[in-house]
Amino acid sequence: MAKPARQADSIVSLKVTLRGIRPPIWRRLLVLGRMPLGGLHHVIQAAMGWDDAHLHAFDITGRQYSDPHEVDGTADDARLTVNGVLRSGVSRFTYTYDFGDRWEHVIVIEGKQPPAGGRSYPACVAGKRNCPPEDCGGCWGYQEFLAILADPAHPRRQKWVEMIGRDFDPEAFSVEAADARVAAWFGRRWEAASASRTP
Repeated sequence: MAKPARQADSIVSLKVTLRGIRPPIWRRLLVLGRMPLGGLHHVIQAAMGWDDAHLHAFDITGRQYSDPHEVDGTADDARLTVNGVLRSGVSRFTYTYDFGDRWEHVIVIEGKQPPAGGRSYPACVAGKRNCPPEDCGGCWGYQEFLAILADPAHPRRQKWVEMIGRDFDPEAFSVEAADARVAAWFGRRWEAASASRTP
């Protein structure tokens, strides 16, 4: 069911940065404050370029949130909203994707703003650098992967090229493409109304 933004809605700006990689890989996201963490999981997946093929968990002041049917001992990430995180006084938390490779993302809450007329939410509005390929071995494995790709004579280079099935440029990033993935995932269900709409 469509969930249009209302004038009373707050839009929360989040900066999501993949920990342990330099130069940094990051995305800036705009989401409705009433979006649950379970929805934010999908926004991060789409904006970063992950395939949602592994388990995930948010860590907020030491408490883990995920799908409790998939990850034992976690609180339900469908029951806590971004506004709920804000109300708890938290401005920084983490999101881990793929418990084997352990891709840890640092999420910084940058602020709140009213919905902008004509903009749809959630949205990816900025970012830098390509998402690492799935199953490349985490931060350390990704650095090795980049070194292999940079060496045309490396014996494992062709195997990696075949595994990822495409050319890979670590610097490549298109905010339009990232936002289009977010739009496709959500079908723009969480759309913004005109800022002039009355509640």
